[in-house]
Amino acid sequence: MVTVAAADPPVDPAELLTLARDVVARAAELVTAARADALGQVSTKSTPTDPVTAADRAAERFVVDAILAARPADGVLGEEGAERPGTSGVRWVLDPIDGTVNFLYGIPAYAVSLAAEVDGVTVAGVVRNVVTGEEWSATRGGGAYRGETRLRGSACTRLDRALVGTGFGYDADRRRQQARVLAEVLPVVRDIRRIGSAALDLCGAAEGRLDAYYERGLSPWDLAAGELVAAEAGLLVTGLRGRPPGEAMTVAAPPALHAPLHELLVALDADEAG
Repeated sequence: MVTVAAADPPVDPAELLTLARDVVARAAELVTAARADALGQVSTKSTPTDPVTAADRAAERFVVDAILAARPADGVLGEEGAERPGTSGVRWVLDPIDGTVNFLYGIPAYAVSLAAEVDGVTVAGVVRNVVTGEEWSATRGGGAYRGETRLRGSACTRLDRALVGTGFGYDADRRRQQARVLAEVLPVVRDIRRIGSAALDLCGAAEGRLDAYYERGLSPWDLAAGELVAAEAGLLVTGLRGRPPGEAMTVAAPPALHAPLHELLVALDADEAG
């Protein structure tokens, strides 16, 4: 008789989300407690305008330790350097403080963002505004929520009536190119908002606080949880010219707005090098 080993049980996205929500809530408390010391513990990363604080690093260590204590076979990828392959097929993608400049200046728009991937596909995600306590979450196929409220994006159908969010990189050449694109986008939309946190922008678009959002230069930790929240709220989240969202460009908008915004950004070569 041939004995066949039992397959590992499928991973339940709802269980991953429950863990993520608990860990993120506790990490947000840590970030709040660290705020008073933030200005004295700042260094920079990619450019002199790209800050990282001791709170970023402490929050990342906390989240990684908490996740691995609960699920020791999982992998992790964090903005501040945490990287571990894991053996379970689950990888956690973390931004411990998305909106570090806001954190430094006391602007109440910075978040802890955590997503869980299974075999490379994001299946659960949570974003928590540290200051307000607002929490956005989603599971793949299970919808997106702020707290207990189901999210369905904006009902806006005209680009000239759309409030559009965006953001800027830290590199001067990239900012110059982004400013060129913005100068052409601004006259054809209702207005622009630059909140300073990609995760909060994506969740804002999912909720309808923004009608649409675009940005060049997002890393996996900027995108993972917020992308799922936006997509589960019914938004199209893509790159340009048939590409997936990511470093070159991310566009998140309801279907009625996505096409004209996408076409405008393509015409402006908004994903070109810079």
